[in-house]
Amino acid sequence: MTVLQRTSLFDLYKSYGGKVIDFGGWELPVQFSSIKEEHEAVRTRAGLFDVSHMGEFEVKGPEALSFLQLTMTNDVSKLSDGQAQYTAMCYEDGGTVDDLLIYRRAENDYLLVVNASNIEKDFDWLKSHVTEGVELINISDHIGQLALQGPLSEKVLQKLTDTDLSKIGFFRFEENVDLNGLSALVSRTGYTGEDGFEIYLDEKDAPELWAKILEAGEPEGILPCGLGARDTLRFEARLALYGQELTKDITPIEAGIGFVVKTDKETPFIGQEVLARQKAEGAPRKLVGIEMIDKGIPRSHYEVLKNGEKIGEVTTGTQSPTLKKNLGLALIETEYAELGTEVEVQIRQKTLKAVVVKAPFYKKG
Repeated sequence: MTVLQRTSLFDLYKSYGGKVIDFGGWELPVQFSSIKEEHEAVRTRAGLFDVSHMGEFEVKGPEALSFLQLTMTNDVSKLSDGQAQYTAMCYEDGGTVDDLLIYRRAENDYLLVVNASNIEKDFDWLKSHVTEGVELINISDHIGQLALQGPLSEKVLQKLTDTDLSKIGFFRFEENVDLNGLSALVSRTGYTGEDGFEIYLDEKDAPELWAKILEAGEPEGILPCGLGARDTLRFEARLALYGQELTKDITPIEAGIGFVVKTDKETPFIGQEVLARQKAEGAPRKLVGIEMIDKGIPRSHYEVLKNGEKIGEVTTGTQSPTLKKNLGLALIETEYAELGTEVEVQIRQKTLKAVVVKAPFYKKG
């Protein structure tokens, strides 16, 4: 029997009404109250997520930047101290190893934040490219991560610190922030389409901070949130999820994150040849938004058809809690990706009509 991994907050879930599920080998809360309530709290107020299952690697040494330039699609040389960057790692054929965040702490000192289900794979892949002058350390087991998301996030977190959080800009971070006596790295990147903060600290301190944030946010109507709302929120904002919009068989260009692929940077990177060709000539497939015309909800891996022929499949789909529409993201042949194109989705035994629409489906403000 597989033993599921747990974060340091596991013992707290029950007291907040958490319903846990197996998520990629982790026992994590899918919801506390309800997915819709938690989704709405983040869109209008604030919600707190335990994302301690995410992976963290340190990359240090005189050759750290050269190593990252080789293994990352984005241009890491553009980062300054205290700045974060979204990027991808690719195989030679352009397929995606993972999408991740890089934090530049100092010259030759970087923090990488990777997807939980890919920790071991990513570490092994990076390790296979390490050369002299590069130190790669997996610190995932020692780090707790909380994500406070929503328009009132700054107001809530500011109650716990003297650091002026308004000075932490988008894709910026500050280290050694004192949060109610606990030291943390606080960044502002977000995975919900709303303003918010990611808080990295010693995993032993995470449960105490979780309780303090929820207590501080009570007057603002903050809610503890689970994986269900995390997924519907990121889906509405068209933020990719590895294993769905991105896989070893899907390139960043196909997945619509071509902005993290800098094919003109000075240092060649792994997968550059294929990705440069796709950028110049167009990729054979494209990730698009679809809205159901007929009644039905598109789900992951449902086939997308045109005139009865398969042209792709749904990567993520649900009834949007914000828009109250049945929507999906689908990876389809590029020739059918134009807005307004009618397609069909195979939902169980029925072939139901849908139309290609603009995504993201939601933008804050």
